[in-house]
Amino acid sequence: MQKTILLVEDNPNDEMLTIRALKKNNIMNEVIVARDGVQALNYLFAEGEHEGRDMNDQPEVILLDLKLPKIDGHEVLKRIKSDERTKLLPVVVLTTSNEDQDVIASYQLGANSYIRKPVDFDQFIKAVGQLGLYWLVLNEAPKSASLR
Repeated sequence: MQKTILLVEDNPNDEMLTIRALKKNNIMNEVIVARDGVQALNYLFAEGEHEGRDMNDQPEVILLDLKLPKIDGHEVLKRIKSDERTKLLPVVVLTTSNEDQDVIASYQLGANSYIRKPVDFDQFIKAVGQLGLYWLVLNEAPKSASLR
C-alpha cells in the first residue's frame, strides 16, 4: 500500500506550491487534498463524501494549515488527536502563522511538528523535502491495522 499524504490547505496557491515542492524533491506519494476542516475530518473518519472509505487506509502524514474555513486547523487537530482511531496519525502543522500562541496551542493539542511556511520558494522546496524525507522515509509508524 502506497504511503499517502493528506494536505489540508484552503489556499490554491499554497496547495500548488506544496505539491510542486514534493515533486521537486522526488516525493511522488499520492496527495489527497482537503480544502477545509470539514473535508479533512470527513476523509479521516470516512463520513460525508468519503462514507464507505476504508478507515484502515489512513495517510502516512497529515500536513495541516491552521487558517481554514468551516472548521479551523486547531479544531481539526483536536478531533484527530482525541479519537482512538486517528490519535496516532502524525500531524504536521504547515502554516504561515507567526503567532507564538498558535505554536503553543498546536503542540498542546498533539501536533507532531510545527513548520512555518518560508516565503522564499527555494527555502520552501528544501523544507518540504526534509519534511517528506523524515515523515515518509525515516519515521517508523505503528503497524497496527486499527491505527493505520
